Amino acid sequence: MTEQTEQRDLVVPPLPEAPAQPVTPAAPKDRRVLRAVLRWTAAVVVFAVAGAGTAYGITRMERTDVPGLATESDGRWQYPQIVKPPLPSGSPGPFAEANTAGSHYADLRELLVPAPEGAKADKALDGKDGWLATKDFLTAYESKGERETVGTLLTDHGLRHIAARGWTTADGTRTRIYLLQFDTAVVAENLEQSYFSSVMAPPYALKGATQSLTDEDFPVKAAVENVNRYAYTETKPYGAAHVRQAYLVSGDVLALVVQSRKGGAAAVPFQQTVVLQSQLLG
Repeated sequence: MTEQTEQRDLVVPPLPEAPAQPVTPAAPKDRRVLRAVLRWTAAVVVFAVAGAGTAYGITRMERTDVPGLATESDGRWQYPQIVKPPLPSGSPGPFAEANTAGSHYADLRELLVPAPEGAKADKALDGKDGWLATKDFLTAYESKGERETVGTLLTDHGLRHIAARGWTTADGTRTRIYLLQFDTAVVAENLEQSYFSSVMAPPYALKGATQSLTDEDFPVKAAVENVNRYAYTETKPYGAAHVRQAYLVSGDVLALVVQSRKGGAAAVPFQQTVVLQSQLLG
């Protein structure tokens, strides 16, 4: 059976009851090293893809799939059924053997997780024709110096475009998702290895979260094939809002998922959103 006729759900892997403890290196000597990202390496697998009619359903996480999260009050959001967009006719998937560039040929704007039920859309992230200007993406970072540094890195590595989406739920949790696409997976990997390779913390501080460390509570078993994930959480005392963030790398796409909420951003909807976004990219 070809992919043009096959429909299959990608199921969120079960989250473990206790997260694995990450390996912690010797303490870095300066703030730049303290706030640098774990090394990402692109994972590529053979995956035959054909035709424009390809689409894969991604189901929302079932409560029975997640140990310890089996009640109606566990905090998960109600997402609509999520389906990968069809590929252009004749284009391979990002991890097909024939796709040596590791390119996502589907419309990047269609690879964004949709807002959950009842959420209010953040129109500021719509951009022009669905493409967010680089300068608007850079406002996510705390300092002017870091915005300039990140902007230069993106330009030097040939950033093609940015797709973004955001929303706010009834409890005040604000979500922002950014997908940054480059020419090839090699370029995206080079960006990571040359400038974002370290441990313990994100490379550049997001606005309102000057100190963040690896989120040790993010379940290791909630990994998605072909996607490398690095999740972080702001350390106490929080600023105006508690900020959670995750960088994802998949083929030619680098993604950033951010959730924030005054008093504390819940772990479950953050993990849920990150996993669903990973499934769309993987």
